[in-house]
Amino acid sequence: MIVPNLHQITVEAPDVAAAVEAGQFVIIRPVEDGERIPLTVSDWDRENGTITIVFMNVGKTTDTLSSLTKGSSLSTVVGPLGKTMDIDHYGTVLCIGGCYGIASIYPIARALKQNGNSVITMVEARSGYLLYWLDKLRNVSDRMVIFTRDGSKGSKGHINRLPEVLSAIKTPINRVIVNGCNYLMMRGSQETRPYQIPTIVSLNTLMIDGTGMCGVCRVTVDSKTKFACVDGPHFDGHTVDWEELAQRRKAYLKEEVLPVMSSRPYHTQLGNRPPIISQT
Repeated sequence: MIVPNLHQITVEAPDVAAAVEAGQFVIIRPVEDGERIPLTVSDWDRENGTITIVFMNVGKTTDTLSSLTKGSSLSTVVGPLGKTMDIDHYGTVLCIGGCYGIASIYPIARALKQNGNSVITMVEARSGYLLYWLDKLRNVSDRMVIFTRDGSKGSKGHINRLPEVLSAIKTPINRVIVNGCNYLMMRGSQETRPYQIPTIVSLNTLMIDGTGMCGVCRVTVDSKTKFACVDGPHFDGHTVDWEELAQRRKAYLKEEVLPVMSSRPYHTQLGNRPPIISQT
């Protein structure tokens, strides 16, 4: 656990580490009889053959994953899956991350910087104790902007203050990339629409196989049905049907949460802090 309810795991997966690029994900199954879940690869070490993932404990499977110890084995690690993030020389790019998206935005910011872009990274959390990887992000950013809802670190506020950030930046923003919960990505896309800034989001959908065969991850983008696993996970945030996506994400919320809350006391789950179940 790196901050309450967010966990970091490093997995030896040489084939994945050799091929993964910014924005891709893996399908993981912690135990033989468990479900398959998609998790974004937040960093990798090609030389040592490892990948690093940061995830939130929200249900039975992530609870099982968070309980593994050094030397444990995973039944399934499939990847890299999904399209890579489009990385080019855009000019000035604003990368926004919240919750687990703070980690998943890191390889994207790094790749953008390596391609000669000016990278501004904005991170947000409910409080300062929920922030992490700030030094890693500073190393690949020209500027850091920090928001917390309680004002304990950085400026007080959250994604609703994005227009102020855009106005304060003296140079034109050529692209915005948002990673995190669906609310963060939806609100970020709404805030950039009046500025007509291309805004890319990485959709968090339900998935099973991650190869386009099951259809569980379907989303509506620009009035067309897409599969997030093979057509994405990156899409134009201004064209996503966010209401439909939110409803589909809630389909198994009760089933995800109840097994964890009934089997684990609060103090073992979150280090004596109240449980954080929903990012919204």
